[in-house]
Amino acid sequence: MSESDPPVVLIVEDEPDVAETYKLWLEGEYEVRMAQNGDEGLELLDESVDVVLLDRMMPGLSGDEVLSRIRERDLDCRVAMVTAVEPDFDILEMGFDAYLSKPIRSEQLHETVTNLLDRSEYDSMLQEYYALVEKRATLEATKSGAELAENDQYADLDDEIEEMQDGLSDTLGGIEDDDDFIATLRGLSNGEEN
Repeated sequence: MSESDPPVVLIVEDEPDVAETYKLWLEGEYEVRMAQNGDEGLELLDESVDVVLLDRMMPGLSGDEVLSRIRERDLDCRVAMVTAVEPDFDILEMGFDAYLSKPIRSEQLHETVTNLLDRSEYDSMLQEYYALVEKRATLEATKSGAELAENDQYADLDDEIEEMQDGLSDTLGGIEDDDDFIATLRGLSNGEEN
């Protein structure tokens, strides 16, 4: 993406009305491409795409399969799953950067795309940290405390986040918790210095 070109957002959504709505919301700020299924999405995906909004349940190639192929290609784009599928612990194995549950609002979509574009400016460790925090937040919003406490994968995720936060905190200067950490990162991305 060059300074003068708008970021490119690829919408992969099998419901035409939903895809058209997302396009209307985004097209003033972004170059928007639309695909009606996973195969078409992969055809339209190239190095110029910055953000992919990916439906999880589609006929043919599912969003999960498309996501896997995007990551196999090692493209430098952020992927948001935008879906009606209730998240479960299987999301821990998935390589998405954000998870939005339908129905979504215009502001939510704009905020997600903006955050993903900001994240793409961070190095890979920060991107990985953000993706892990996003997975934890998604599970915490949909699972009970008891379900989370009983799941070993969730405990491992928590440990991994804490370990990464310690390493990144050392780099960025003493940060106490996720809110401080995210506020510091947003400040850095806005050109502020602490």
